Amino acid sequence: MSMTDPISDFLTRLRNAAKAQHRDVTIPASKFKRELARILAEQGYIERYEVHPAGQGRPGEEITITLKYTEDRKPVITGLQRVSRPGQRTYVDHASIPRVQGGMGTAIISTSTGVMTGHEARMRGVGGEVVAKVW
Repeated sequence: MSMTDPISDFLTRLRNAAKAQHRDVTIPASKFKRELARILAEQGYIERYEVHPAGQGRPGEEITITLKYTEDRKPVITGLQRVSRPGQRTYVDHASIPRVQGGMGTAIISTSTGVMTGHEARMRGVGGEVVAKVW
């Protein structure tokens, strides 16, 4: 199976794992996905993430993400949306970075100075590619 959009795959695996109330989800790693996991952890959407070598002779690394749930077993992540896709990239300047769920959610922006939240990009006055929205 060829992977045309690994970021979309990353988000879908998280979404599905949360729906099925899994504790952990393992995803093939990349530098970019590592950054996404870091932001999700910093923003409190996930418990933690670990990067480790892939098992059973597979090349590369994998990220294991431990999902976070509320007291009544509801996933903390209620929505994940891919914004910029390979076929349709979405770029914004710092003034037009989208607010997610009236500021309750997080936009993840890939800027020239790295991957950061929309809030951080707005503060630094940098724009970039709107990768995804999380709420």
